[in-house]
Amino acid sequence: MSLFPGFETGRFASSGAQIHYRRAGAGEPVLLLHGYPQTHTCWHAVAPALAHHFTVVCADLRGYGDSSKPAGLTDHSNYSKRAMAQDMVELMASLGFERFHLVGHDRGGRVGHRLAADHPQRVHSLTVLDISPTLRMFERTDMEFARAYYHWFLMLQPPPLPEQMLAGKVPFNVLGRIGRDEPDLSKFHEVAVREYVRCYADPAAIHASCEDYRAAGTIDLEHDRADRAAGRKLPMPMMALWGAQGVVGNMFDCLADWQDVANNAIGRALLCGHFVPEEAPQETLAEIERFLQAHPMGSAA
Repeated sequence: MSLFPGFETGRFASSGAQIHYRRAGAGEPVLLLHGYPQTHTCWHAVAPALAHHFTVVCADLRGYGDSSKPAGLTDHSNYSKRAMAQDMVELMASLGFERFHLVGHDRGGRVGHRLAADHPQRVHSLTVLDISPTLRMFERTDMEFARAYYHWFLMLQPPPLPEQMLAGKVPFNVLGRIGRDEPDLSKFHEVAVREYVRCYADPAAIHASCEDYRAAGTIDLEHDRADRAAGRKLPMPMMALWGAQGVVGNMFDCLADWQDVANNAIGRALLCGHFVPEEAPQETLAEIERFLQAHPMGSAA
């Protein structure tokens, strides 16, 4: 069973990785980026409908899915959001899109944030799902958040212990668990879950995802602090959506947090948990389409 009917698949060699992606549709380009512990497959209930009106590109981030998984460097720089964003800039340019709309969930939202900060001329609009900015979340970490997002602090520990502890556990260590006392996989398509299991059976995928989190707690914070010190704010229209039943929406002021780093941010909660594109796909689709249609690329950002 194909979760992406009508989509073509491709593989692109960026300057730092091999990136696997799917593409379909016509119209203004929209890049969709996934989170952890998932792949581009998390967009299966959103992307096909979005492709009725837009050119949709769903990519596996460096280290995830069927993209390449280079060994992490000592300083984790090859899994910095800056490096992962560069992959996507080069991918979209290779497809003929020098400017595009960007939508990211979870880790993909963090890559999207960095891409928009480093390459504002590339991003016409930015949408992030169920995150506050990385620097804000680390700086406001307390016991409640550390308990809820324990995987952040496990995965950023030095190798190989986190990799060894997570082997055979991903994606079920997090999928359907965040913000819940008991796991609930009822909102996840069985084909998508099988895809996540397939991808995370590769030890290189476990290592790569840990490197993503190690970078988030080190070099990514350096980049975010530099932006803050310079007074840089995202200039493009931005929307934040978050799950009303999720950890981030309940422990952080998502809209205010994004308004601190973006000049033109709006946002609202959706009735779901953390995994927004799979738990509330119709609402997510409607919000994305409404936002993109309000900010067509023919207009000034």
